[in-house]
Amino acid sequence: MRIFWIVLGSISLALGIIGIFVPLLPTTPFLLLSAATYFRGSPRLYSWLLHHKYFGSYIRNIREKRAIPLRAKILSITIMWLTIGHCVLLMGIPVWLRIVLTAIAVGVTIHILSYKTLKH
Repeated sequence: MRIFWIVLGSISLALGIIGIFVPLLPTTPFLLLSAATYFRGSPRLYSWLLHHKYFGSYIRNIREKRAIPLRAKILSITIMWLTIGHCVLLMGIPVWLRIVLTAIAVGVTIHILSYKTLKH
C-alpha cells in the first residue's frame, strides 16, 4: 500500500504544480491531497513537502490557519480572470462554454475569497 500512496501523492503533486499555471485546475486541493497521501505512504516525502521552499508554507497555512496570503489571493484571482477572460472574449468559443467558464471563475473566486487573509 505504501507504493500506492506515494504514487497517488506524486500524481496529485504534479497536478497541483500544473494547477499553478492552469487557472481551472485547482492547486490547493491537490497539494493537500499530496500531503495526506505522503503522510500515509512516506514520512520522508511528507516531511519534504511540508518543508518545501514554495509548497510547505502554503500547505501549512491552509491546514493550520485556514488562511491564504493576500498576494496569493490577488495573483491567483487575477491570472484566472485574465486567462478565462481571454478565452471567453477572444477565442470564439460557443456561448454555452463561455457561460460555463464564467461560472467556474465566479465559483473559484468565491472559494478563494472565503479563506481568511493571512497576516504576517
